[in-house]
This record gives sequence, C-alpha cells and structure tokens, in this order.
Amino acid sequence: MELLEQIMAKAKANPRRIVLPEGTELRTLKAADIILKEKAARLILIGNQDEINRLAAENMLTSIDKATIIDPETDPKMSNYADLLFEIRKSKGMTLEEATKLAKDPLYLGCLMIKNGDADGELAGAQNTTGNVLRPAFQIVKTLPGIKVVSGALLMFTPTPQYGENGLLIFADCAVNPNPTADELAQIAVCTADTARVIAGMEPRVAMLSFSSKGSANHELVDKVVEATRIAKVMAPDLMIDGELQADAALVPSIGQSKAPGSKIAGHANVLVFPDLQSGNIGYKMVERFAGAQAVGPILQGMAAPINDLSRGCSVDDIVRMITITANQAMVV
Repeated sequence: MELLEQIMAKAKANPRRIVLPEGTELRTLKAADIILKEKAARLILIGNQDEINRLAAENMLTSIDKATIIDPETDPKMSNYADLLFEIRKSKGMTLEEATKLAKDPLYLGCLMIKNGDADGELAGAQNTTGNVLRPAFQIVKTLPGIKVVSGALLMFTPTPQYGENGLLIFADCAVNPNPTADELAQIAVCTADTARVIAGMEPRVAMLSFSSKGSANHELVDKVVEATRIAKVMAPDLMIDGELQADAALVPSIGQSKAPGSKIAGHANVLVFPDLQSGNIGYKMVERFAGAQAVGPILQGMAAPINDLSRGCSVDDIVRMITITANQAMVV
C-alpha cells in the first residue's frame, strides 16, 4: 500500500483544514486523534466541547486538544453562517429564521465553513446517510464548473500486478448514481480521470465498460456508453479514453488486441468506468471477495470543494485514510 503512505506523506507536508461534522462520534474522534498526532491535517470538530473532551479523556485520546472545536450552540460566528445560508437559499424560499436553525446542523455548518473559507474540505457519514451528507453539499458548495453530477470512485488495490498500475485500478461510479445518462457518464469519466491524477498520481487510461466491445452487440445500453465516450472526448480532448469495451478487453492485452485492434486503451486500462451503479457496486464487491482486493473510498468527485462520505460501518482506519485523501484533494481545488 505504498500509495496510501504517499497520500499520508503529502497530507503531512501540506496540512489542510478538514472539518469533521460528526465530532462526538467515537470512531471519528479516534481517527482524529491519529491524524492530529501525525500532523496530517488541521482538524475542525463540530460538536459540544464538553462532550468531546469527555470522550477524549475516557478513551485516552491525548491529541484532541490540538483540534479546533466548533459548538453550533455557542460559536460567535453562527450568525454569519446563518446569513450566508440565507443568501444562498433565499431564492428557494428559505427564511432567515429557517437558515438560523439549519445552520446549526453540523452537516450544513461544515459546508458553510467551506463556503466561507474557514475550512478546505469535509468528511462525514459515520453516523449519517449519504443523502444527508450530500444534500447540504449540493445546496451550499455545489459542483465544479461544467459538472452537474457527483460520483464515487474507489481505489482498488488488487493482488494482480499485471492489471492497472501494478495491481491498482480505479473504479467508478460505485456509490452515487443508479442510472447515469450518457452526458452524466461522460462527466463521471472525466472526473475519475482527475482523481487518478490527483490521488493516485497516475496518468489515466480510461475504459468505458459495457457488455459489448466495439460493436459486438447492438443495444440501447451499449449506445449510451458509446455516446458517453464521444462526449468525454469532447470534454477532455487529451484524455486517453476508449469504449465501449468489455472488462476483459479493457484489462487483458491479448484480448484487447483481438476485440479492439488499434485501441491504445484496450488491454491497458487503469480506470474502469461502469455503465451504472448496479454493475459498479456489484463489480467492486466481487473483486474484493473473490480476488482479495482492498477497496479504499468511495472518493466523491465533482464537488467544487472536497466533501467525502463514509460508510456507517467504517473503521477508524477507514476514516484516517479518507481524511488524508480529502486533504490531498484540497491541495488542488
């Protein structure tokens, strides 16, 4: 897992301000303690200070005092954040009274801190659903220019060095969009290529996956992938991308040469873009179980600032890794 060590080293070399809205969640606090010991980020914990200090003392978390703690009930800047939320949402009918109440919600407050320039990124989801994490992000931080869809990429560390970059591949979208349109699929491809460069430090070779390779089957599902590939090439003319490709044609050189002769991607892909959430989610979990791969993520992409979502079953190590990944994303946004 040399890449994960590199991600940690980059985070330590240039610590970013990462806000953790679930500041009283124990796994989050334990991960925060590790990050603060390593000096890998400047952490902001949202929650009641007395409760955070009590949990830290009970669990012998000796570095939590190095974090900034923001209590929505007492912080002097809350009126500023409420005003900011009101300005952003008043065209949607939000009143100042509603904004004042909603700004105290830690997930909204985290995004408001980013929007106000008080934080560089956010990580949540240990005790909140993906929908709850993303809702304020869409309303406040919004998406990157030219991008309308947020997606989730996974770093897949496999024991098969002949594939990807010495066994490392990036899968997307495995987390957010059930059935993306061709345009959305193209955006996912372009964003995942950026994740490959920023987080994995590799030049992306993107395969747009299907059950067909270069016209071997005719179906509207294949047409969507073909159109998505065309749109992605327009969006990012220098991107190395090809499709539609079956998974074996994308990964195995001899099969790629047979099924897609002349393709620079076939047989050499390191980024796999799945046509929908069903195939992406099933695919990565099968690779995890059958091949013994380790999946790291999902890394949310497409937001105007780094906002990442955790599984509610996440471990302390998962949170530590995702804080450092969020910090790496924050260096380039």
